[in-house]
Amino acid sequence: MRLQIRSLLALTSALLIVGCASRGPIVDTQGIDQAKYAQDLAQCEQYADQVSVGRSAAGGALGGAAIGALIGSIFGNSSTAKQSAGAGAVVGGAKGTARGAQEKDQVVKNCLRGRGYRVLN
Repeated sequence: MRLQIRSLLALTSALLIVGCASRGPIVDTQGIDQAKYAQDLAQCEQYADQVSVGRSAAGGALGGAAIGALIGSIFGNSSTAKQSAGAGAVVGGAKGTARGAQEKDQVVKNCLRGRGYRVLN
């Protein structure tokens, strides 16, 4: 039962972290040619696709698992360490995913700014 509650809490935390990660650019489009903006946005998003969200997620999962296992071994036994490692991997993977998504958003915003758009966020 304790494992199920921990897993549920870890999954809920992970979903909240990932849900808050991606906002996308808000651009002042007054006086902007919408067709040109759509083309520029598509090109900037292609640059952002070079960011490896999967690598960030994997790194976060590994780090989270290691920290979870360490904490579990300090406060429990090998079973607790395994459970804590699993929960840590879920949360760490979600945080890594969020970092990767934020980096992608930042690449798009920087690209648009570089093309002369006023990015408001």
